[in-house]
Amino acid sequence: MANIVVDSSIVIKWFVTEPLSQEARRVLEGYQSGALTLIAPDLLAAEIGNIVWKKVRTQGMAREDALQIISAFRELEIELTPTMSLLEDALRIAMTHERTVYDALYIALSEREQCIFITADERLVNAVNKTFPNTVWVANWTLQS
Repeated sequence: MANIVVDSSIVIKWFVTEPLSQEARRVLEGYQSGALTLIAPDLLAAEIGNIVWKKVRTQGMAREDALQIISAFRELEIELTPTMSLLEDALRIAMTHERTVYDALYIALSEREQCIFITADERLVNAVNKTFPNTVWVANWTLQS
């Protein structure tokens, strides 16, 4: 079973149809088949909550649907790593690559665990891929990656 870092841009697509949802669901299928272990900084929970809140507030998502998404998200067995343990490395990455610390936390975890980090954020991948080749855009990812 391979570890794989996922961010909120991937996880939200499992519950809400957006561009690249089909590609993101391949990651979920790998997890459900037992081929992948999902890991993320504990920041992921707050990010998912905030995305769902925004969808209720600005896109008309029903509150019941929002609560259902959060319930389903909580049932996933994503190994959450304390942000505090990644913060120094994330800050270094953020300063060097002029990316947010939020994004850098996922990269730092991927580096620590020496595994792939999958994101739907193509701009992030393009900005860091030369230094962090394990940061992969979901459209380019296959289970064999």
